[in-house]
Amino acid sequence: MLHSDTRILTTHTGSLPRPRHLTELYAARARGEPIDAAELAAEGRAAVAHVVAKQLAAGIDIGNNGEQQREAFFLYVRHRMSGFGGGWSRRTFADVAHYPVFRAWKTAHDGLGASVSNADQVPEAVGEVRYLDRALVEAECADFAAALAAAGGGQFAEPFMTAPSPGIIAAALRNRWYETEDAYLDALGTALQVEYETIVAHGLLLQIDAPDLALERHVSFQDRPLAEFTAFAEKVVATINRALAAIPPDRVRLHACWGNYEGPHDCDVAMADVLPAIRAAHVGGFVLPVANPRHAHETRCFSAFAADPDKVVVAGVIDVLTNFVEHPEVVADRIELVARAVGDPRRVIAGTDCGFDTSAGRGRVAEDVVWAKLAALSEGAAIASRRLFG
Repeated sequence: MLHSDTRILTTHTGSLPRPRHLTELYAARARGEPIDAAELAAEGRAAVAHVVAKQLAAGIDIGNNGEQQREAFFLYVRHRMSGFGGGWSRRTFADVAHYPVFRAWKTAHDGLGASVSNADQVPEAVGEVRYLDRALVEAECADFAAALAAAGGGQFAEPFMTAPSPGIIAAALRNRWYETEDAYLDALGTALQVEYETIVAHGLLLQIDAPDLALERHVSFQDRPLAEFTAFAEKVVATINRALAAIPPDRVRLHACWGNYEGPHDCDVAMADVLPAIRAAHVGGFVLPVANPRHAHETRCFSAFAADPDKVVVAGVIDVLTNFVEHPEVVADRIELVARAVGDPRRVIAGTDCGFDTSAGRGRVAEDVVWAKLAALSEGAAIASRRLFG
């Protein structure tokens, strides 16, 4: 995993806007409608090539395929694993439930345009969960490699690819098969190990998306004591560590957040309460959000990483839920705050709070604004680099 040895490197958190027609295909498939598989594959490959070029143009150092060949950051596993079927809808998030006027507004706006929900009518575990075939992830890695080879104007300093944590799948795709939640988590960890190892074998940095390590406090555990939630987080991290047994820690970074949705977020768990569990992950880097107005003050928590001299911190300094384009000076100030807390700018990388389109069609930021935000990220990182490195 690269460090910011001479300047602050830039990255983002994975998902990027999908083209409208590709989103429509994913939405139709999610509704159970027949689609042309060849058309979907072709649209997906074209979208990967597009987002690779746009990231390079924006100055992103550590980029990915934008998750273009997946309908959502974790729902795609139903096409790669056995055992999923049926359907259910997740509990209303605690903060959304507290504001009925906002909830009505959100429901109306979420229904506009083609999209894929990662909370309504999502699958359940109704059979044994096993990873079926590496072919789909192998093809995804190969398509990304082809897009990188064809890209003009440079290459990423380091390419990465995402995969979900077992915890977000266990929470969102509820268990209807295994006798215990522990058994379900273990099965998910074993299945995901195949994907984790395949991504790394292709020379890619692996990012594990684990919003469950903060989000589930105000979803699955909203009526339960904090200690029960932190015990769940510790259990998820232990499962991740087992799945990563054959992968060097410096080939993995872990992303945690409070959920990628516009909302009050005043029921979010404090970063200080979940950071001990997160830091127990056997990974080389942590991707954490501090750009949004609910958690910007928690840059001070990053001082905990001063005790981890071999760890990299990717600080979210761009908000992915507003169409404001952050001023580069603001971005630089945020980076400097994190660098001071960590104590070593070489271990800080500038990133985004979360993905821009974690579930197809649900992104809140217009595509052209996304690229402007990523360009501002690069400009802000350059300013911070001059201040921090001279």
